[in-house]
Amino acid sequence: HVQLVESGGGSVQAGGSLRLSCTASGYHSPIYCMAWFRQAPGKEREGVACNYRDGSTTYYVDSSDGRFTSARDVGKRELFLEMKNLQVEDTAMYYCAATRYGCSVEPASYEIWGKGTQVTVS
Repeated sequence: HVQLVESGGGSVQAGGSLRLSCTASGYHSPIYCMAWFRQAPGKEREGVACNYRDGSTTYYVDSSDGRFTSARDVGKRELFLEMKNLQVEDTAMYYCAATRYGCSVEPASYEIWGKGTQVTVS
C-alpha cells in the first residue's frame, strides 16, 4: 500500500518560516520525481517545486528570492520544503506528490498524493 505523508504545516505570522516534510512508504517501484503542490481556497492546485531522483530541482513558483527551497533524500524517500518569509498569499493546503515519470507542473501527471498539510499565514 503506497503512502505519502506530509507534516510540518501550521500557523505562522507573515515573515515567519516553516519546513514541510513528506515521507514515502510502501512503494515498491522507484519513484523518479517527487513534488510539492499547493491549493488555496477557491483556487486551482498549483505546482511549487519538483525534485528529480538525481537531486536536481525544478521550481514552478518564483524562487529567485530564495523563499522556497525544495530538497530530497532519495535513500530515505523523503522530500522537504523550506519556506521563509512567508506571506499571506502562501496560505494553502500543501500536498506532496510522486510519479514514476518526469516532473511536471500538471497535477494529473502524478500517480500518488498525500493528504496534505495546512499552512496558514496571517
